[in-house]
Amino acid sequence: MRQACASLALLFGISCYAADATHSVRLLTPETALKAAQAALAKCRASGYQVTVAVVDRMGVVQALLRDRFAGPHSVDMASAKAYTAVSFRTNTSELAEATQPGRSQSGIRNRPGVAAVGGGLMIEAGGSLLGAIGVSGAPGGREDDACAQAGIGAIREDLEF
Repeated sequence: MRQACASLALLFGISCYAADATHSVRLLTPETALKAAQAALAKCRASGYQVTVAVVDRMGVVQALLRDRFAGPHSVDMASAKAYTAVSFRTNTSELAEATQPGRSQSGIRNRPGVAAVGGGLMIEAGGSLLGAIGVSGAPGGREDDACAQAGIGAIREDLEF
């Protein structure tokens, strides 16, 4: 009898662990990523800026990339790097730029490959979950890039609330 009880306890204990062995996550759809990129591009165009917009998933992989006709060739890599940096460090890149200034304890982050510690990369969050990030490059400065990225997030906000 004891052995049967012990076996049942072991069986149920293992099944509890098995339930915790996986984790469900919410991911942006390509359509949602594209919608955000299009809205960010439209905001920058309306402001007179030719930019590139990249949207990455929660793992930092590009889902959507749009480059306006006259955006600089460097802006493709930079927009992707800004989005990757925001999602990877779970911090908007304007905040990271401030935290990684020379002489600060986190300044070494700037030396990591693929990191862009400048304005223009914003996290995409909803319901307390990080879903991805958007990066904009090509406007006259980080504040302007941020404003365009924010317009992209604003365009999908209602789609993301859960």
